[in-house]
Parts: sequence; structure tokens; C-alpha cells
Amino acid sequence: MQWTGAVQQKVPCVFLTRVKDEPSSKREHQMFKVIATETLNPVALNADIHNAIPTEKVDGTCCYVALHKGVPYLWARYDRKPTKQAEKRFKRHVFSKGSIKDFIWNVDDDFKSVPEFWIPAKGVKQSNGKPYPDENGHIPGWVPVENGNKQYCWHSSAVNYELGVGIILKRHPEDPGALLIYLGYLCELLEQTLELIGTNINGNPYGIGNKKNPIHLLVPHGTLLICDLPALDHKSLISWFDHRQEGKVEGIVWHCKDRSLIKLHRHHLGLGWPLTDTYLSSKPVSISMDLCKFEYEAAPSSLLRKLSKKDYQQFDSLKDIVLD
Repeated sequence: MQWTGAVQQKVPCVFLTRVKDEPSSKREHQMFKVIATETLNPVALNADIHNAIPTEKVDGTCCYVALHKGVPYLWARYDRKPTKQAEKRFKRHVFSKGSIKDFIWNVDDDFKSVPEFWIPAKGVKQSNGKPYPDENGHIPGWVPVENGNKQYCWHSSAVNYELGVGIILKRHPEDPGALLIYLGYLCELLEQTLELIGTNINGNPYGIGNKKNPIHLLVPHGTLLICDLPALDHKSLISWFDHRQEGKVEGIVWHCKDRSLIKLHRHHLGLGWPLTDTYLSSKPVSISMDLCKFEYEAAPSSLLRKLSKKDYQQFDSLKDIVLD
């Protein structure tokens, strides 16, 4: 199972939420917290959440694989944002009205320009044939990760377009309790979203690599399954997050049969993140780069070449992989 298509406008929480009037510990400059109540969200019930597949929510930056110039490429998340004047007008409206209702954007004039080849994400609303902003005033979208673009150097380190591959992290196919780092063909990941994690992403909550030898990996969404999840009630889930090793994750994303997604973040339950010892970092991991099947000579400094020197080795955890 994969999370196909591009990022959605908003993934609802499994519980109904309320706003708590105190600064967010997750988002800087957000002067409120979103807290889960004890009531299951009707959206989740309508999506048959009880028969959905729970997966680990991984803390990284969202990516997308799609064609660019006829070739499978990795795309980075890039939201089109309003100009300062338009954003002030938007915030004044929300403050005075208490909601975004009746606010009208002029997409041509109110938004900053975007890089060449930018595309809106699938699921973005359209108005008069143009992508329209979400409730936060952004238009979610993507830009291709091209070699030489310093802004996306960590994305670039996890792919090689000459070989048409990405450096992928997934559950080990022969041992569900272990992980595998391998080279995955981008053509087999077309129209799927992934999470880029590693040394220079989101404070590196999984302790991967180091400043001298950074490591960045792509995790296809929906591949890290969660087993033995407790009943879908507030207290049981708090206990699971708090006391189970499997619960040392940023959150849960349920993949429903109707292809909708439902999430629960630790912050929704008032629990902290990141943790000193995460579930993902506690698993043994094997490396299988198998570069010998390619007629290719990588630069000695490239991540792909450095990982290939650890080929067929197993480590106690992601934190234990040290590159030369």
C-alpha cells in the first residue's frame, strides 16, 4: 500500500479537536494549540476508521515522484504564499469575522510568483480554472528537485537521476521488525508521496548521520505499518503513545478503504515530540545498495557511494550508521 497522488489540502484528526488559548509547542508564532477531544471525528467514522490501516507518521518533509521533462523526478513541497499586503488583509478578515468565510482571493494579484515548473498539488481547489488557496491562505504545490539547486541539496542527495533511483528506507521484507535501506527505481514510485528524513531535516529527530557525513533517506508514505494498536479511544491511545515502544512515533496516519487519510499527532494529545529514543531509531537496519548491477561510477563524496561501502551490512539502529 502506498500513499498515491499528491499532498491533500488537510488531513483530519481522528478525534474532533478544540483550540486551546496558549502558544503552540509545534508551530512557532502560532498562539494557540489544537487539542483532541474524546469524541471520534464523524469524518473518521464515515471513512470506516475501525477497518483502516494504521501507519507511522514520519517526521520529515513531504516529497512527490512525478515526471519532469519526460523523466521520473523527485519533487519538493513548495506552497504558493500570499504577498505581505494580501496576507495582512486575510488576517484582518479572519480576526474580525472569526473565520475565512466570505473572504475572496484575487489569485493573480494576491500571490507571490513561483519557480519555473511549479505545479499545484492534486486535491487543490480550483476557481475559474486556477488553483485556489486553502484555509491557511496557501496553495500547496511542488517543484522538481533539479541537480545543482542548493535549496534542495538534501533532497538531491537521496536521488540519482542518471540511474533513475532513490535511496529508500522501508520495512525489511523478510523481517517486519527491521528496516532496509536500498535503491528504489523512481519509475516504480511515480505518483506517490514520500517523506525525506535525515541529518538536516526537522532537527533530525531520528539521529541519522552527522554534520560531517549527513544521511538523507526517502520513506514512501504508508509503508511503516503499526501493529497491535489499541482501541480508538482517547485514554487507550495516550497510554499507547506514553508506555509502548511502538508508540514512540510522531503520530499515526490511518489509510482508509475509500483512500482518505485520517491522522493523530502526539501534540493533539498534549504529548511531546521529538523524543530521545524513537521507535524508528530502535530497529535494526540493513543496507542493500547493490551498485554492482549498474554500470556507474559515483563521486566518492556522494551519499550513494558512501552507503555502498556499507553494502550488505547490518546495524543495530539508524543512529549506528556512520559513514567514512
